Amino acid sequence: MTPRPPGPFDAHWLHRAVRLSRSCPPSASAFSVGAVLVDPAGRQLADGHSRELSPLHHAEEAALDKLPTGTDLAGATLYSSLEPCGRRLSRPYCCSELVIAAGIRRVVIAWREPELFVGECRGLGALAAAGVVVHELPGFAQAARAVNGHLLAPSG
Repeated sequence: MTPRPPGPFDAHWLHRAVRLSRSCPPSASAFSVGAVLVDPAGRQLADGHSRELSPLHHAEEAALDKLPTGTDLAGATLYSSLEPCGRRLSRPYCCSELVIAAGIRRVVIAWREPELFVGECRGLGALAAAGVVVHELPGFAQAARAVNGHLLAPSG
């Protein structure tokens, strides 16, 4: 299958992911992120946001946990307002590992994870190494950052 380049539907779903990030309970120690899983026909399969299902849930994890067991995600696209994490302190698997294990082959993000909580995020690199096609739509980065402005504000 030839990777699909970014298109207008990607903007629609990424906008939805950024909107979902605004639903996150506030946290001083974690980003607010929204994620949407969409099937190849352009239908939403599931969505999630950080801390939605538990205080430790990441957005991608919440969306994946809502899917019926055995859902085929080979042609699906994951839209996330932030790069799926490549390292995680609170769980055994990081989001990039969960995405790869789920069989998702395409990810669209708004913003790369800043080096705030875990140092260098390696999520995109892990996804690419596993053959996942990743598109970054930087036009959405400012909106994704704004949701997390309380974490990024200069101190002192």
